[in-house]
Amino acid sequence: MLAHGQTPTSSPGTDALEGESARADAAPVLCLDGVTKYWGWKRRGTPVLSGVDLELFGGTATWIGGRNGAGKTTLLRLAGGLLAADEGEISLHGLSPERQRRRYQRMIGFLSAGDRGLYPRLSVTRHLRLWAKVAFVPPSDRGAAVDRAVARFGLEPLLAKRVDRLSLGQRQRLKLSLAFLHDPELVLLDEPGNSLDEDGIALLSTALSVHTARGGVAIWCSPVGEAGPLPFDRRFVIDSGRLLIDGA
Repeated sequence: MLAHGQTPTSSPGTDALEGESARADAAPVLCLDGVTKYWGWKRRGTPVLSGVDLELFGGTATWIGGRNGAGKTTLLRLAGGLLAADEGEISLHGLSPERQRRRYQRMIGFLSAGDRGLYPRLSVTRHLRLWAKVAFVPPSDRGAAVDRAVARFGLEPLLAKRVDRLSLGQRQRLKLSLAFLHDPELVLLDEPGNSLDEDGIALLSTALSVHTARGGVAIWCSPVGEAGPLPFDRRFVIDSGRLLIDGA
């Protein structure tokens, strides 16, 4: 399988050296340094995540797998600034999710599992327009941002439909369009392939390729054995609270 960004005619050895050189000169976009998270607020018992260290650079897509309950969603919520770490530090372009929360979260697109964030009685169009405001897209750019989101995930036939009249796959496309709508620096995807058909997976793969090509970072979390369609730059599994390199 080709490495992300490698062409069929390129030299793997040369590409690897060039990639390492570029990373040596660049600062990581997302950093997790010794991050630990316990269940509950008393910091007792076995942590769900323990001593997680992770540096992700611009233009990369990373897969993180694990069994149900392993801590994948917790890791995404920590990286997205939706949970606070009990120990360790998290930063995105040097910003803290606790000290610069608003600036931090503006740089993130988050896809959660299930229908969280959707309003059953609102149409697809109203969701897109609402999210353009919530994500602080400038008023002069909102129309174009919505149009790109519609085209990116093939939502044209669905614009007038209410969410409660969409299929599961159509809802997933809408949620993905919201995650990418404001062109975030970091896209966090919790089981993004759920309920998508082949066309939906192809659209998601293209959206991620465009995102990383412009220097963005993506994390795709899913159960082991559901690694997604991309040749990811890095692969990890979470086991017993630890983030381990996946040798697959």
